[in-house]
Amino acid sequence: MVPSKKILIVDDDSDLLELLSIRLTAAGFETIVATSAEAALNCLDITRPHLVISDMQMSGMDGMALFEHIHQANPTLPVIILTAYGTIPDAVAAVQRGIFGYLTKPYDPKTLLDQIDQALRLTCNSGNNESCEESRVAWRKSIITQNAEMEDILTKVERVAEGNASVLLLGESGVGKELFARAIHQASKRCRQPFVTINCAAIPEQLLESELFGHVKGAFTGAIRDHKGLFQLAEGGTLFLDEIGDMPLLLQVKLLHALQERIIRPVGSTQPIPIDVRIISATHRDLKAEITAGNFREDLYYRLYVVGLTIPSLAQRREDIPLLANHFLRTFAEKYEKEINGFSPEATNLLLSASWPGNVRQLMNIIEQSVVLSANPLISYQLVYDAMHQEEAQLVSFEEARKQFERNYLVRLLKITAGNVTQAARLAKRNRTEFYKLLQRHQLDFTLYKPKEKSKEFC
Repeated sequence: MVPSKKILIVDDDSDLLELLSIRLTAAGFETIVATSAEAALNCLDITRPHLVISDMQMSGMDGMALFEHIHQANPTLPVIILTAYGTIPDAVAAVQRGIFGYLTKPYDPKTLLDQIDQALRLTCNSGNNESCEESRVAWRKSIITQNAEMEDILTKVERVAEGNASVLLLGESGVGKELFARAIHQASKRCRQPFVTINCAAIPEQLLESELFGHVKGAFTGAIRDHKGLFQLAEGGTLFLDEIGDMPLLLQVKLLHALQERIIRPVGSTQPIPIDVRIISATHRDLKAEITAGNFREDLYYRLYVVGLTIPSLAQRREDIPLLANHFLRTFAEKYEKEINGFSPEATNLLLSASWPGNVRQLMNIIEQSVVLSANPLISYQLVYDAMHQEEAQLVSFEEARKQFERNYLVRLLKITAGNVTQAARLAKRNRTEFYKLLQRHQLDFTLYKPKEKSKEFC
């Protein structure tokens, strides 16, 4: 069953407020009522309706002032004004300021319903409200929220998805930027085409160009066949560039050229390849500060930041913590085949009061560990407490993290060069002797990465 549309009605006349609420409820809408503009703003802090209908003349803040507050916070939320003092110049001025509809009292109920229908169709950008709502549920089903700011962002996501503008997602690590990138893709006309993602911080600079743009056979030692890059793999769809703020400057120049010209050149090739790819990028860094420091190109920034969306941290949307915790609880209880029904009150309070530096990703990890270790139908305070502190204790030292990165980097070099130490050392910008010492330090046998003879299929 498709959920009914939600309408916020604002009027300081309680009789008229009740009458309008009854009429709209009978027409199939869900109504929220507020007896003042100030009360309406409080409602909007908690929930996000599809439409607002407000009286013009009210004690305290009037209807136009309420509209200005709404329009500043959420310009996509349609507002219809009802007034007993309407004139044609007033109506023209109101519409010019962005109000969707302006009706004088006594209003014709059919005219009001027609305006409501037009506003909802415009907001939904569909001639069929039911199919629109079904589509809305489909693309946003992985984003769980009851936070008003998040709802505003989701409204913008739906609008952004209609076109091909580049989108830059901002926010702390773990807030779910990739979920929003996928939502934009799924809500767009490109949804049946590939969604390809790459973490620009996780791939060494020497390999990132080949990963993005591809390479041709013979481009470098170890390039034994043509390799399609991610731009080509994402053709017709969306390429998500995660942690774009960590992309090396040399690659930023090549990315900018690709976005401007809509062509790429694989490494070692002079033949341009046209591309049709939508770019969504994300970063936890302050790119303005990175530009000032000379670490990020300003022209690339404005090419990527056609539309910018900032995802709030979990600490900024604490009302979502119970929703998310219970969602993860159901998911992991099913995964691990456990009969777990919920959290103890003390565990819930701990979840609500935690600082969550790791955001939604950290919450998910803690719920999974608690489910795995729980022997009772309720997750206890102690399980959640232990999971939180164990996660902090599991942070490896800087030295250990560097060793892990160094080994992974060497393995990737040996794979890309098929065990050719000379070429791998050249890509790493190290001499052969030093490179051999690095391999020995990490106990890596380069011969294992050389092409195997058909008669020898063992490791």
